Formats: sequence, C-alpha cells, structure tokens
Amino acid sequence: MTKPTNTEEEFFAREEAEKLYKLHQEKLKGLKEQEVESQKQAHWMKCGKCGYDLQTIRWRNVDVEKCFRCGAIVLDDGELEKLAGKENGFFTSFGGLFKG
Repeated sequence: MTKPTNTEEEFFAREEAEKLYKLHQEKLKGLKEQEVESQKQAHWMKCGKCGYDLQTIRWRNVDVEKCFRCGAIVLDDGELEKLAGKENGFFTSFGGLFKG
C-alpha cells in the first residue's frame, strides 16, 4: 500500500470540508433567523472546547482568538492561509503560539 501524496490528502480534505459546509448550510436553512441569532450571541467569543472567553491576540500581523484557559486557538476564515505564508518553518513557529 502506498502513502497518499500531499495533493491527494489536500483533495480529500477539501472534499470533506465542502461536504461539511453544505450540511451546515442545510441546517441553517431549517433554523429560524431568531434561533440563529440567539445561538450566535450565546457562543460569541467563547471557546469551543471549554466554553471560556476567547481573547484576541495579534500574531504575525493577524488577529487570532486564544483561550487562556485550555490554550485553544481559533482562526477565522482565511487566517490560517495568512499565517502560513511560506510553508517552510510554519508549523514550528505556529507551535510556539501554544507555549506559555
């Protein structure tokens, strides 16, 4: 058995993300506008892992949200791509965000 290439992995990851996005959109259609707004207000700037408040920090000229309770990092759409820039050394420097 051969290991999938990065291109194959990216393809399947993109396919899975698109599938999940479509399911999310269908679910939103079923909710009333008031319910959607109520959920947004209840979860706004809250950590998805522990429920603690998220704080916005500036890292590499990008505002990201961090939970100082459990250490989770939340990136808005497009922020990962901004942070990644060049692929070389990204994961090493990104890992430094989780320390301390």
